[in-house]
Amino acid sequence: MPFNILILACLGYVILLFLVAFGVERKSAGGAAPPWLRSPLVYTLSLSIYCTAWTFYGAVGYAARSGLEFATIYLGPTVVFLGWWVLLRKLVRIGKTQRVTSIADLISSRYGKSALLGVLVTLLCVVAATPYIALQLQSVTLSFAVFAADSPTSQDMPDRASTAVWVAAGLAVFTILFGTRNLDANEQHPGVVTAIAVEAVVKLVALLAVGVWVVWGLGGGPLAVMERIDASPLAHWDLHPDRWVGLTFLSGAAILCLPRMFQVLVVENADENHLATAAWAFPLYLFLMSLFVVPIAVIGLDLLPAGSNPDLFVLALPLSQGHGGLAMLAFLGGFSAATSMVVMAAIALATMVSNHIVMPLWLWLGARRGAEAGELRRLVLVSRRLSIAGMMALGYGYYALSGGGGALAAIGLISFVGVAQMLPALLGGIFWRGATRAGALAGLVVGAGLWLYTLYLPSFGPGAVLPHGLLQAGPWGIAALRPQALFGLAGMDPLIHALFWSLAANTLVFCTVSLLTFPGPMERVQGVQFVRVYDRDAAPMRGWSAGRAGAEDLLVFARSLLGEDEALAFFAAETDAQGKTGFLPDITPDFLARLERRLSGSVGAATAHALLVQITGASAVTVEDLMAAANETAQIMEYSARLEAQSEELSRTARQLREANDKLTTLSVQKDAFLSQISHELRTPMTSIRAFSEILMEGGLPPEMTARYATIIHEETIRLTRLLDDLLDLSVLESGTVQLSIRSANVQDLIARALTATGSTGAGRGFAIHRDPAAEQIAVTTDPDRLCQVFINIIANARKYCDAPRPELRISVRRRGDRVQVDFVDNGSGIPESAQALIFEKFARLTDQHRAGGAGLGLAICREIMVNLGGGIDYIPGQGGAGFRVVFPLAISPQAVKRAG
Repeated sequence: MPFNILILACLGYVILLFLVAFGVERKSAGGAAPPWLRSPLVYTLSLSIYCTAWTFYGAVGYAARSGLEFATIYLGPTVVFLGWWVLLRKLVRIGKTQRVTSIADLISSRYGKSALLGVLVTLLCVVAATPYIALQLQSVTLSFAVFAADSPTSQDMPDRASTAVWVAAGLAVFTILFGTRNLDANEQHPGVVTAIAVEAVVKLVALLAVGVWVVWGLGGGPLAVMERIDASPLAHWDLHPDRWVGLTFLSGAAILCLPRMFQVLVVENADENHLATAAWAFPLYLFLMSLFVVPIAVIGLDLLPAGSNPDLFVLALPLSQGHGGLAMLAFLGGFSAATSMVVMAAIALATMVSNHIVMPLWLWLGARRGAEAGELRRLVLVSRRLSIAGMMALGYGYYALSGGGGALAAIGLISFVGVAQMLPALLGGIFWRGATRAGALAGLVVGAGLWLYTLYLPSFGPGAVLPHGLLQAGPWGIAALRPQALFGLAGMDPLIHALFWSLAANTLVFCTVSLLTFPGPMERVQGVQFVRVYDRDAAPMRGWSAGRAGAEDLLVFARSLLGEDEALAFFAAETDAQGKTGFLPDITPDFLARLERRLSGSVGAATAHALLVQITGASAVTVEDLMAAANETAQIMEYSARLEAQSEELSRTARQLREANDKLTTLSVQKDAFLSQISHELRTPMTSIRAFSEILMEGGLPPEMTARYATIIHEETIRLTRLLDDLLDLSVLESGTVQLSIRSANVQDLIARALTATGSTGAGRGFAIHRDPAAEQIAVTTDPDRLCQVFINIIANARKYCDAPRPELRISVRRRGDRVQVDFVDNGSGIPESAQALIFEKFARLTDQHRAGGAGLGLAICREIMVNLGGGIDYIPGQGGAGFRVVFPLAISPQAVKRAG
């Protein structure tokens, strides 16, 4: 088959995955995603990333070399999933309640939100995953070589290194495009997950197609194939119980600890009930993937020349028989197995690197809450994109340095042993409240060190990393410390030897240190929430006391990380839940806890906690939390929760009464000032009109003076009429008897009209206007005059009151479904938090109450206009200046018109 056709097939397949991922991402962002995208089927298929190219190709080679031992790789996950109710359900529940973003996040969060633990787990996962990514690159390049070579068994291919480079680059681009487009609240990536589900189907169909063809096309049917199996060396393989049990345990641990598996199993889980389906469907998938492994291995050994690589029998058999189409399907299946693993592993590892290395480093360098809007968000996204590119580069570097040799054949199991070092801390953390941070750290360091010493470094070969003499005689000639025969335990399989010593020492140190140390306050709180996760849902424990940061400071910070819309929506919901209006809730321990959980979905629990501690200066644990952590009596807990709920309700009611009283007091004062000012505003023009009209009545004035006095009378009359119009306008709007003139208009034209009308306001100052005319091209059906009146008032206020040396006004228009959102944000000092709740009241003025120039009715009229137009106007804090948001429907409803009339 021409090599160019193979390249075109790969490109076409990748483009298909791009279209699938892009379509799903777009539908999910618009809220129109079909239900099946979040179904148990897609969730189960996404778990298939466990079956990598090493499984797709290597299982056959494993069977050809070691008989039925390959089945252990499938038995471990099957056992774990059949017992999903005990372990997997709890992991998923913890992941959702704590909003964990990775396995490093879960472990660090459990042990007091420890940044050090997060860094250690992240580094361990990167070290373990790098050679595994290299293995996927090697499998793809070898499969290319099989097609490109003159003989199906040849692996000689010109410039294989460049092929690996292009494969790594392509996977990096795909992962960056659909894995780091935004910061989701739960770090979920529906587009990538759906693409992986498609790949799961492709690799399963490909392997089953080759298996069916081998059994019925080459083997003569199931009975004949069984006879061949009985006559083959596979029927006489030696069972090693220690290796069988060890590999089964290792594969079960890998399904929990591999970063990519934790990502799809816990983080990408949309519904805990999906586990009930995956509990039988995923083992069935593994069974189907392994169904034809032995027949393909036996037939390959019989038909292909001696010395053929058994890892490539799935491709070599169809090619040797002239079945190019089937070989192409098998190639795409192996390509799917490799790409899905690399993409999800890169996403998971990039999330861990950004959350547990980059962000803590940013904090350590002294960065604080002065970050501009979106700065933290950009930092996190850029760090993840660079991390993905870095992981691909590391994988390629490992592939290039190893030469793609035999060391990669067993690297899958070597990586499994590495990630299994997290198992004691993981299981101990969710089942044992006595587990401590010190124990987890000590266990991980000891276990990872032994793994590196006994298995990882020796896998490069004698003399490559460890000296040959050290491998044979041990350091300083101490035979008991030989890497592959620790304490004289010689003759054991190297993999099982390393697994036994590393995990045994890890577990022993973890338990011993945990028993000898006492958990800190935050560890106690987190221990209760993790171990008793099913009990904590109804009454989550608080973890904060009051700090020094104000609500607007926290909103500014949240905007820099979550983005403006998400931050404002979160703060508005919290404000509403407290019985207040606007965007600035009271800074209560419960609010801080919920804000931390929301941020945890974007940057991880440990990093979110550290960020809030630095910004608020609040203590992380209250006395009540410690009492709750120590309380073991359900009756006392229930009573305490009831008292706390009653206390919070009373506090909320008292706060609302105080706020209402303060507001009424303020409005009463302002009402008096308003009446005084109205009297002044009415008396001044009337006095002028009376005085000059009396002079005119006396007669005998020169014509020029008569014209001048008449002009003054006319101007004062206009001023008086404007004031009376405002009062009448507000009265009509409030009574709901206003007559609306509904017709079509364009938002861009209305804004331009408002800017022209306010051009003379503050004309002596340079005032920069920033607009996006393309975004303003939105047709609406409303009362254009009334809407323009609102725009004019807001722009005129910005021109008058923006106190920046170089005043600017940013006008941004966005369509939100069937509504239009227009934001007006200047760069002045803004409105004080204490006054934000009063600016739309009809008696409120923020400037000198006795200064002439208006009655302060503008924003009150704007509010009533927007209510009559079916929309609203709000002050949006945290913008760096005064910000007003006007929202109105694309087309005003007939009910609104009737109600207004």
